[in-house]
Amino acid sequence: MASLSGLASALESYRGRDRLIRVLGYCCQLVGGVLVEQCPARSEVGTRLLVVSTQLSHCRTILRLFDDLAMFVYTKQYGLGAQEEDAFVRCVSVLGNLADQLYYPCEHVAWAADARVLHVDSSRWWTLSTTLWALSLLLGVASLPDYWQHPHGAFVTTDAPPWIHHHPKSLWMLLKLRQRLRSPTAPFTSPLPRGKRRAMEAQMQSEALSLLSNLADLANAVHWLPRGVLWAGRFPPWLVGLMGTISSILSMYQAARAGGQAEATTP
Repeated sequence: MASLSGLASALESYRGRDRLIRVLGYCCQLVGGVLVEQCPARSEVGTRLLVVSTQLSHCRTILRLFDDLAMFVYTKQYGLGAQEEDAFVRCVSVLGNLADQLYYPCEHVAWAADARVLHVDSSRWWTLSTTLWALSLLLGVASLPDYWQHPHGAFVTTDAPPWIHHHPKSLWMLLKLRQRLRSPTAPFTSPLPRGKRRAMEAQMQSEALSLLSNLADLANAVHWLPRGVLWAGRFPPWLVGLMGTISSILSMYQAARAGGQAEATTP
């Protein structure tokens, strides 16, 4: 009963609903793709699941029509990242915010073109929006600040839109933490306290999971670029579903763990 109540509470929030729609959509694509490709006798069921996946993705596209303002507010608050101590993190974060901010209008135009609201070539705008998504993910793999998840896809700590797929400093921070934990203790200094060491190890685990989530989404983003770009257009539907399912589950786990930690620290 407690788990059911938790699920109901998650569905009442925009972020929780978006996470659930995302994981369901990719799971349908994974199972549907496998049935169509590997089980001819159940190909009709697989085709229906792929249709459901497409509709859920379309649903998330519609919901993102209302995310521009939240993204703008976050970008404005972050500014040039004066609060960041690391200059590399600051520069990459600002570029990531710019890519995220530009993503929205590009996707909106593409959606409006498909809906015949605007008389423009939607394919160009979808390509541009996917390129911005891939750039954002690539920057997230390198290094991004501790905030929030992305369109086709995690980890959200502010009132940012639920799709922004930025994760905690990923590779750059992971390497720095690992170096700090493995570096020999300097003369006349005490070793790290056990509590602080455990906290750093937990943060390393979080960074590693974020890195895997970003890489899974990046693989799909490249697949959706025009043919001729790396492995663009070469993924079968089940593989796209698998990458998206991995990313979604990792993101939901990260969000659940962050929520649990927040409750544990609340007096």
